[in-house]
Amino acid sequence: GSHDSFSYWVDEKSPVGPDQATAIKRLARISLVRKIMKKWSVTQNLTFKEQLEGGIRYFDLRVSSKPGEIGQEIYFIHGLFGITVWAGLKEMNSFLEQHPKEVIFLDFNHFYAMDDSHHHFLINRIRSAFDSKLCSVECVEYVTLQYMWEKEHQVLIFYHHPLYQEYPFLWPGNKMPAPWANTTNVHKLLQFLETTLGERSRYGTFHVSQAILTPRVKTIARHLIRGLKNTLVHRNLPMILNWVKAQKPGVMGVNIITSDFVELVDFAATVIALNDLLLEEDESTT
Repeated sequence: GSHDSFSYWVDEKSPVGPDQATAIKRLARISLVRKIMKKWSVTQNLTFKEQLEGGIRYFDLRVSSKPGEIGQEIYFIHGLFGITVWAGLKEMNSFLEQHPKEVIFLDFNHFYAMDDSHHHFLINRIRSAFDSKLCSVECVEYVTLQYMWEKEHQVLIFYHHPLYQEYPFLWPGNKMPAPWANTTNVHKLLQFLETTLGERSRYGTFHVSQAILTPRVKTIARHLIRGLKNTLVHRNLPMILNWVKAQKPGVMGVNIITSDFVELVDFAATVIALNDLLLEEDESTT
């Protein structure tokens, strides 16, 4: 999985998003401030299509309306506005059309400046984009690849808002817990990932290990021009990847792992290779 999957393009000419504090909105009237914000808002270099081609199957999505804009268009957002959600969904759907056995998880977990009418608009966009590819809510343990192929489903949508109850193809957010370490320290991050894996629910939910470091205000202040990638990600990714390599999938093991700048190391290939351990287990039990 990728963290803030859509942030490969954010619009530094747009107003600052409603996910930011009032003080930042005031500061961001200065174009240089928006340029710096972009350096800290971008967590991925690859487009959705490139991420999909590189093996990413879980997408972490934050969305917002544009206050003051006529209509109900919804955009991806991380400090600054990204592309429209509709454009992103169409890009993903075209990949799925070409690869009918691939399955993706879309996790809509943060909503800003959206009332119920915005939500219904967005949900109808999701339905229009994927139609019969959408998998209705089911017991998590039943949803194997075989199950998805038989039903010709390819998309699971997780929707962290009470309106999920009105649509059978929206999975509740609590089926996709993603505990967040909120630290700049890689050792604390790895300890947190270990602890939360040990606490994960044995059955009934997926589980996201967020292998990401989060800048504090003082981190940004000290390294304004360097940005997230050069300050936190480059230096710590090798250690994070070593942690990934040491994991085991399956019950009480890792399930979905997300990272920033997924192309900087063999992240997707390393996570995918963990599945071989499950095959070895199957062989040893037979």
